[in-house]
Amino acid sequence: MKHPECVLSTDFKELKLFRRGKVRDVYDLDGRLLIVSTDRISCFDVVLPTPIPFKGTVLNQISRFWFDFTKAVIDNHMIASDIKEYPGSLKKYAEKLRGRSMLVRKTQPLAIECIVRGYLSGSGWKEYQETQSICGISLPKGLKESDRLPGPIFTPSTKAEAGHDINISEAEARKITGSALFDEVKSRALAIYQKASEYALGRGIIIADTKFEFGVINERVILIDEVLTPDSSRFWPKDTYVPGKPQASFDKQFVRDYLEGLDWDKTPPAPALPEEIVNKTTEKYLEAYELLTGCQL
Repeated sequence: MKHPECVLSTDFKELKLFRRGKVRDVYDLDGRLLIVSTDRISCFDVVLPTPIPFKGTVLNQISRFWFDFTKAVIDNHMIASDIKEYPGSLKKYAEKLRGRSMLVRKTQPLAIECIVRGYLSGSGWKEYQETQSICGISLPKGLKESDRLPGPIFTPSTKAEAGHDINISEAEARKITGSALFDEVKSRALAIYQKASEYALGRGIIIADTKFEFGVINERVILIDEVLTPDSSRFWPKDTYVPGKPQASFDKQFVRDYLEGLDWDKTPPAPALPEEIVNKTTEKYLEAYELLTGCQL
């Protein structure tokens, strides 16, 4: 597979860096933000030294697709993702921005993570085994790992500056956001998931669960950040789905499995990845993009 030049990091000295996350570099453009999705990959909350070709472009283009797809359900922060529509001052960075960047409205992000689960997996499965519930929501007895839930559930969590987010109850989330705002984002998140998961199922992908981010601008709640990507969601291939065990997925599964087999304590610095693992991971990200959008990069 021929790979483009990877972007591990950006350093646009004439722009004001707003935040550098695990994957995204965000610049402040006075009321607007420029989000650049790099090819960085993180596992176990540690950014790895090896980039994944196409990853940043896939994440950006999938978000762009879903922002368009869900705008009838809720407005979002996307202004433009085509460099031709960017301010002239950004054109000099076109080579690094093309395909992997988005110009967005700046909002006040909510202080909770908004997670919707349609299937029993991850931290939800662990919690269910202990309490037969997730975030205080009681579930039927006898469910197996990866089972489809009776209906999608909204399970908020904290936003951790470092380490893992912590699942919280609806009552705890209401104290953070206020009841009216909580009710709105819960309703919106469930509606987005319902629309998107039905579409994805028809394209051969099960969206087991996903994390949404919402922000407030001009007293309105809108969808922000990334949306329904392999980094923010569990995507499972429909044709190999069998409940009762973990599922194959369209994400960094190959990377996690490789790292789990090493004598590494999951603290920085992380080890480099071999070419075979990099190629397999790239293929999974590209496959998810092509299945969902019907297009090729």
